[in-house]
Amino acid sequence: MEFKTHISVQNLSVFYGSEEVLKDISIEIPDKKIIMIIGPSGCGKTTLLKSFNRLIDMRDGVRVSGRVMVDGENIFDSKIEVTHIRKKMGLLSQNPCPLPMSIYDNVAYGPRIHGLKDKKRLDRIVEHYLREASLWDEVKDRLGEPASRVSIGQQQRLCLARGLAVEPEIILADEPTSALDPKSSRRIEKSFLGLKDKYTTIIVTHILRQARRLADYVVFLYCGELIEHGPAEEFFENPKEELTKEYTKGVIS
Repeated sequence: MEFKTHISVQNLSVFYGSEEVLKDISIEIPDKKIIMIIGPSGCGKTTLLKSFNRLIDMRDGVRVSGRVMVDGENIFDSKIEVTHIRKKMGLLSQNPCPLPMSIYDNVAYGPRIHGLKDKKRLDRIVEHYLREASLWDEVKDRLGEPASRVSIGQQQRLCLARGLAVEPEIILADEPTSALDPKSSRRIEKSFLGLKDKYTTIIVTHILRQARRLADYVVFLYCGELIEHGPAEEFFENPKEELTKEYTKGVIS
């Protein structure tokens, strides 16, 4: 199966102080697919994810070598404007972080920051992205209520809608269902599946069942090294590396 590349990772190594967290990673991330990054805790999954929008810059003592190419630009080039890169990417964290404002204002926040003031356009944007996040029908009569009043699962979908409202190209999600109950997790998963034809979606997970349900493409990290990657069906049904076989069978964790 052939994929069009959206992100190209070339010999990427990341150090936190003297500790090498990612070790010479090279991989082509396909466009408009769901990519699942899997591996045990502490293997570098979140570091790889946060390399794509340079959130690792916020950690003291970080050092990076190699390149991450997004739309032909090396995002670690010293001349790159970081906000330009981050605008291309919507980030969904493990725990929902709605802004301390209404449901409506959470979604309208990004467009307003970028200069949009027309109320009718904002109304359309808010409805559109709440629908994209499979949340509109549940909150359409409560848009003026504080976001903190909705359930945790709804808050996570609201955060997804807020991220989509700035029109990113890429969705980054770091274990986005880990704080949710099974019903809310299924709704988030359904949202990702509904969006995959429009966005490149990169999800960190430690849940193999979830990776099997969602992934078009799988990246397996172990102790900071890229062990194996490839189309999901091939990865799970016919893994090439012994370490991959052991991990997917639960022999190692």
